[in-house]
Amino acid sequence: MVDFQTQSACLQEPLSAAPFHVWDLPGGGGWALFYRRPGGFLLRFPKLADFEISADGNGVVCAPAPGVTDAAIEHLFLNQVLPLALSKQGKLVFHASAVEMASGAIAFPAPSGRGKSTLAAGFARRGQRFLTDDGLFIGRQARVFMVEASHASLRLWEDSTDHLRADAWESAPALSYTTKTRLLAGPDLPHCDDRKPLLAAYFLGEGMAEAPQLRRLTEVEALVEWAKNSFLLDVEDRSLISAHFDHLAAFANQIPCYALDYPRRYEELPRTIEFICRHADSLSIPE
Repeated sequence: MVDFQTQSACLQEPLSAAPFHVWDLPGGGGWALFYRRPGGFLLRFPKLADFEISADGNGVVCAPAPGVTDAAIEHLFLNQVLPLALSKQGKLVFHASAVEMASGAIAFPAPSGRGKSTLAAGFARRGQRFLTDDGLFIGRQARVFMVEASHASLRLWEDSTDHLRADAWESAPALSYTTKTRLLAGPDLPHCDDRKPLLAAYFLGEGMAEAPQLRRLTEVEALVEWAKNSFLLDVEDRSLISAHFDHLAAFANQIPCYALDYPRRYEELPRTIEFICRHADSLSIPE
């Protein structure tokens, strides 16, 4: 899918050119800086690593900063770099979690902080396997859009970990640049490693509702929401963006999409999951 190689650690030399795109941290400062390089792109995570991505997205070479662990590099690659590289290959990749239902999978697209990983963990806690907690990869099987299984781990903030009593689940080593805990799949945190047909998507709201609320999105609304939650490596490539929107339009036309808002109180999580399950159980595979 993507050829990934790691070089020896080296200092991040200053770059003369300005980045053409920046992912900002919530409190300010650049989390990821995007640069153009001959033959591809450079994605810099300051004080952590540089990732050289080939123009076609088929190859990635990482140069870690001194002292950065292999676990940190793997985490950055799987959760940040790989989805971007796949987007350059023309694949649909979204900021969304996904869980298995009886006849397929449902997805929860949302920006960071809306609870998509907590929902995935809540479903898994009741025995329903998760496919991903972010970096939702979509493929095709004949006329059906399929959710591709991602790596068998999910990440939770400390309060979610405490509420779900996830400290009993196996966790990966802590990382210096995030307070999230990376929880590894196991008997109490079941992961689905098969591709599953996508039944529907539930776009998560801001948590203003006092009870779970659902509204079917129009095709135009769905297209806009999928676009907002897309991974895209080159946000200035007009031909790539045009092809991406064409692909998105066909996708949004076929997959039922809903706006979902619900209380962001942990005691309400079981009721929210039951609400989603009742709705999702009535869905069939879109064709």
